[in-house]
Amino acid sequence: MDLTPYIQNQEQRENEDRLLTVTVTGKVALAMKGRFFLRCFCDSFQDTGCIGCAVTDEDSCIKYLEKEPFELLICTDRLEKGNGFELTRKAREQQPSLKVVVLALGDAIPVEYANASWLEAVVAEADIIEDRKPLEAAVLAVLGHHSYRSASLRSGHLPYLSCPRLTPREYEVLDLLAQGMTDREIAEALTVSEQTSRTYTKRLLKILGVNNRVQAVLKGMRCGMVQI
Repeated sequence: MDLTPYIQNQEQRENEDRLLTVTVTGKVALAMKGRFFLRCFCDSFQDTGCIGCAVTDEDSCIKYLEKEPFELLICTDRLEKGNGFELTRKAREQQPSLKVVVLALGDAIPVEYANASWLEAVVAEADIIEDRKPLEAAVLAVLGHHSYRSASLRSGHLPYLSCPRLTPREYEVLDLLAQGMTDREIAEALTVSEQTSRTYTKRLLKILGVNNRVQAVLKGMRCGMVQI
């Protein structure tokens, strides 16, 4: 699925803790498992005009990389079609100077890729939930020509995860967030005002003990509350 035209023209959310505050001067490619991740990562960039590729599969991303040079690729290990680690290998063969950060939704690096020289930066899903700012650290590392592994990948131990109880309404909001909906779209789905929708989202983040939508959905996934 190619959402590049839509992503480049969407309205950014305001007043929410961003995953990234790093300035990227060149083109950015995003290859993510689903609409939710694409929208959230797009919102992390001050200028969405730098995003030249926003897709959910390996082949579409490679086609964009064939057209022009990119500075940074951020991808998830699991894609709707293809594999983020294989995408990284092919992308680096195509553009050797490309910097790549892989978000490991499986919290691990497969053995066959563990020592690959082309795999510069990998961030475990669990470390994003812990709010250690690993994505920003990973991007800064690769832009500075360094490698990076987030905390749990270095230690081999996942952090403890506390799973709170949610009300039926909170489950509804979490499901809608996981679908990549904005506050306005959630308001329409629940037949409430946009202000009420924002209140629901803020309350859910507080209950889950997280700071942004990505952390909320990732924690929901790890607790078995939601699927993407």
